Amino acid sequence: MNRQSAAIGIGVVAVGLLILLGKLGVFAFIGAVFWPLFILIPGVLLHVLYFGRMVPSVALIPAGILTVVSIVLLIGNWFGWGLMKYLWPLFLFAVAAGLYEYYVFGYSRSKQIWLAAIGLAVLSLVLFAMTLLWTWGIYLLAAGLIGLGGWLVLRRPKTWR
Repeated sequence: MNRQSAAIGIGVVAVGLLILLGKLGVFAFIGAVFWPLFILIPGVLLHVLYFGRMVPSVALIPAGILTVVSIVLLIGNWFGWGLMKYLWPLFLFAVAAGLYEYYVFGYSRSKQIWLAAIGLAVLSLVLFAMTLLWTWGIYLLAAGLIGLGGWLVLRRPKTWR
C-alpha cells in the first residue's frame, strides 16, 4: 500500500467522523453553548494587536466593549437568561471599560474621556443597585430596617421613675 492511499484513507475516516459528530449534535451543542466566544475572540485579538503595536490605541474602545459584553453573554448562556434582568447594566459598564482602557493606555489623556468612563461606570453601578433593590434586594432592606428598629428598641436607656 502506498502513502497516497493511506492519506486518502485517513481523510475518508476523518470526514466520516465529522459527519457522525455532526449528526449526533456535537457541533450544534458546542455552537449553542460557546457562541459568545465569537464575540470574545475579536475583543481579545484587538487587545493583542494593540499591545503588539499593530493597531492604534482607539482600538481599545471596541476591544473593551467586546470583551465585557461577551463575558456577560457567556454568563447568561451558561447560567440562564433570567440573570439578564440583573446583569443588563453591565452593557453600559462595557462601554465604560472600553473608554477607560483608551484613557489609560491611549496617547491622549483627555479629561472628557476619563469623565465619560467614570460616569458610565457609576451609572452602571447605580442602575445595578436599583435593579437589585427592586427585585430581591427590597427584602434585604426590609430585614435590615426590622433589625435596626429592634436594636433601637432593645438598646434604649432604662429610665426609673
